[in-house]
Amino acid sequence: MPDLITILFYVFSFLIVSFAFIVVFAKNVIYSAVALFISLFFTAALYLLLKADFIALTQLLIYIGGILVLLIFGIMLTTRITDAEIRTKNLSAIPAAIVASGIFVILMIIILTTKWRVYQEIPSEETVSHIGKLLLSAYLLPFEIASVVLLIALIGAAMYARKK
Repeated sequence: MPDLITILFYVFSFLIVSFAFIVVFAKNVIYSAVALFISLFFTAALYLLLKADFIALTQLLIYIGGILVLLIFGIMLTTRITDAEIRTKNLSAIPAAIVASGIFVILMIIILTTKWRVYQEIPSEETVSHIGKLLLSAYLLPFEIASVVLLIALIGAAMYARKK
């Protein structure tokens, strides 16, 4: 009989995939955003089960706390709530399903044929400090380049929005 961690892993995985389907197939953008919130939350819970607390916290802070809230505020501020018709049409659903199925098959082949290396368990305090040391030493330049690229994208989006 599987242990509790294994059962929770499968339950969280099922919920993530279920809410991801709702994100893709919901006609209302707000419903999609809420389903994305729930899916990202269960992804963070999955990271906690895998003892990746740093990634779980990053998931909560950046994706749920930042990007998703920004997405919802963007939807709320760019439409008139009184006469809002925030519905989307699923165009090209069949070709998209074919492409997604092909990508799924390729990923499953890769996952099943890869010889995965298993590392010994490291306490989470050491993992977080190790990630911090790597970000501020060996990966400082890529980290700063990514922040500059994101800043440029933010400035470009603000300028593009102000033109109109």
